[in-house]
Amino acid sequence: MHIRPFEPADAEAVWAMLKPVFRASETYAIDPGISREAALAYWTNARSYVAETEEGLVGTFYIRPNQHGGGNHVCNCGYITRRGSEGQGIARAMLTFSLEEAKALGFEAMQYNLVLATNTRAIETWLRAGFAEIGRIPRAFRLRDGAYTDALILHKFL
Repeated sequence: MHIRPFEPADAEAVWAMLKPVFRASETYAIDPGISREAALAYWTNARSYVAETEEGLVGTFYIRPNQHGGGNHVCNCGYITRRGSEGQGIARAMLTFSLEEAKALGFEAMQYNLVLATNTRAIETWLRAGFAEIGRIPRAFRLRDGAYTDALILHKFL
């Protein structure tokens, strides 16, 4: 697997990954009706990357400051793996790369602000990588079926 910066030519493949995840409204607090243009702008208005194999693009992620001004030494990341490519270590590879890249970019910590408690696979991956749960927001996210789930705040010093 090769991880590299996003290029405009990647837009269709990245949209193909973003669309089903955003439309499902199960893991990202994004309007499920977001347009292609708005979704790509949201995803790529930071340092954005893609993971590729001989099968093409299999994942994408971004790194951006979590806050502005005095909080810009902590970064935030978002990751999406292409549907059908789960369980192949792609998210772990993107996480490893992003931790190293964030440190090289001068960030001192990484924080995930809204990890849904129902996203157990991601939570297990982040905890194994040394993230700590520093907060839990009760009923923070309404799922498509109307049920609520808690959200975790996860943090790791780099």
